[in-house]
Amino acid sequence: MDYGHPERAERLAADYAVGTLRGGARRRFERLLPAHPALAAATAAWSARLQLLAGQVAPVEPPPSVWATIQTRLFGAADAKAASAAPAGAPLSSTSDLSSIGQGRPGQLRFWRGLSAMALAASVALAVVVIRPVPEAAPVVIVLRSTPEGVELVKTGFVASVSADGRALVLKPLAPVVVDAAHALELWAVPKAGAPRSLGLIASGDVPTTVTRANLLDDTQAFAVSLEPSGGSRTGKPTGPIVSAGGI
Repeated sequence: MDYGHPERAERLAADYAVGTLRGGARRRFERLLPAHPALAAATAAWSARLQLLAGQVAPVEPPPSVWATIQTRLFGAADAKAASAAPAGAPLSSTSDLSSIGQGRPGQLRFWRGLSAMALAASVALAVVVIRPVPEAAPVVIVLRSTPEGVELVKTGFVASVSADGRALVLKPLAPVVVDAAHALELWAVPKAGAPRSLGLIASGDVPTTVTRANLLDDTQAFAVSLEPSGGSRTGKPTGPIVSAGGI
């Protein structure tokens, strides 16, 4: 995966900064940060944005009734009243010790069971989200059909598969490539305007040809194969007949 892609780096950094990237995915992201400057920069930018927002929110003191309600839910009305009457920092009495929770109090027992069930459900849901793989974008597939001239010269077409990020291309012949020793086949990226760009020579036989290069799809309208002298075109442009071509 290309972690240097601006949109992907922004999306991952945003998920990390707001906390929606969790568990194993979050730990993997943290391990990637030192080796990927684009990710580190995007993460720092998102953290700064959120810090600015947090600084603009004034702290709110909850009313005493909120704490009283929590104590009542946890310990019952009698113990909550005693706890609220005790001085700040004083230890709870034995009647409100955690070891007594649920003993003789069916309501409290139901509360803790319900809380445990909710925690279990939340952990299962999180595990499903973390384990579910992020779908990779599908590659771009181009069929290069033989031209009328190519049918006589090479007798095969090709299928090109380009990764969605445009950084890798695999060209597979539909039949074994056979050319004489004085010639070679050369692959070209054809732009909407201007001269074609050479992507290198094509392997002979039925061996796939792999091209690794940035921006393979940028300003590319089609791919084409030409028959060139052995070693490829001497001019940087197609000099022989186009034997196969296919539009994107």
